Amino acid sequence: MGGNNGAAIAILAVLTATAAPAATKTVTIGVSSTVVAACTISAPALSFGNYTPGGGNVPGASVIRIACPAGQIFYVALNAGTTPGTSMAQRLLSNGTNTLGYNLYWSTAYTTVMGDGTGGSASGYGFGLGLTNPLTLSVYGQLPDSAANRTAPAGTYTDTITVTTTF
Repeated sequence: MGGNNGAAIAILAVLTATAAPAATKTVTIGVSSTVVAACTISAPALSFGNYTPGGGNVPGASVIRIACPAGQIFYVALNAGTTPGTSMAQRLLSNGTNTLGYNLYWSTAYTTVMGDGTGGSASGYGFGLGLTNPLTLSVYGQLPDSAANRTAPAGTYTDTITVTTTF
């Protein structure tokens, strides 16, 4: 097997040393890669802490971190939550069949509900700053000291919000 390769090299060496090429031909090789729009998203839990009925509204905050390739446009939306009876206008925390009303907002003015664009809520969009430089969206929560919330029995109340990023 190895003998044939040695003969081919010897012939090539002889040809190269004795014959000058008469013509030259070239070919190009296309080289490419596609950067995939691969965004990552994370968000820590938002806790209102302790609520004392009659003690006033309780604020809470969290952040949504979205890392996308630089310049990548993305859309972010939040659902209403998983508690039965919830809506964009009034999200609910639950403890069995008992509920506490709350909502999530774009600012501490508590006027524009973070959502999916339905039910009076507003979704948002942004531009990627690079995978190592995530965009941070603040989420401002408020558990109001409403008449309905004041009737809630003691206990731990929870809900789950799904944040969806489309890019």
